Amino acid sequence: MTELIETIVEAIADKKGRNVVAIDLSAIDGAAAEAFVVCSADSPAQVEAIVRNVEEQAIERHDEKPRRVEGMTNATWVVMDYYDVMVHIFHTETRAFYKLDELWADAPAKRYEEGNF
Repeated sequence: MTELIETIVEAIADKKGRNVVAIDLSAIDGAAAEAFVVCSADSPAQVEAIVRNVEEQAIERHDEKPRRVEGMTNATWVVMDYYDVMVHIFHTETRAFYKLDELWADAPAKRYEEGNF
């Protein structure tokens, strides 16, 4: 799972995603996945570019396809379900509104700084 997360983070960085965080949910009963990867994008077009790059890199490096992808219609919050890893790609304002990161504030998180992916 860690290798898949690193691939996802690198794919996000390739398309200039920002404020990337990986949240470890493995110790939380009832969590939807073992981990969340969350990032921000400045436009719906960038959200779509990140989604496509994550899909391509996960297939190429791990032969992993998402079980499903939701939110492409408006591309302000896209969720990619990789079974144990859920990827949340937000338009910046949408992420600020929903504050998903804060919902899991008690879980260990790794923040990726720009240039440190």
